[in-house]
Amino acid sequence: MDIVDVREYILSLPLVEECQPFGEDAVVYKVGGKMFACCVLEFAERIAVKCQPDRAIVLRDRYLSAITPAWHFNKKHWNDIYFEQLPREVVEREIRHSYLTVIRENVTPKALREEILAVVQQEGIEDVEEIE
Repeated sequence: MDIVDVREYILSLPLVEECQPFGEDAVVYKVGGKMFACCVLEFAERIAVKCQPDRAIVLRDRYLSAITPAWHFNKKHWNDIYFEQLPREVVEREIRHSYLTVIRENVTPKALREEILAVVQQEGIEDVEEIE
């Protein structure tokens, strides 16, 4: 995957907003007004995604240099994914995990969260809890 493939995949997810709140050098992807992915254009070989803390550790151990603690983000909750070093299915799985984690844990009010989750469910988008 390259950055264009990553962007296209992210924008294929329901209700995703692409914006640049940190300036022209960073592209942020949000759902329900909450950020779930960020690409700093200077470092376009990686994308930061949100992750459950235990999962983040497992992924970093399993994919050593391809998944690392995210630069300029809370390293407990964010990973940098070097997408050119990973199989497409891993990249897409972790983007979906980030997207769904943010919806479930960060989108408020509850009515908006439930509305978004209904659309996501209707689209058949699922999270993979266990890392294969």
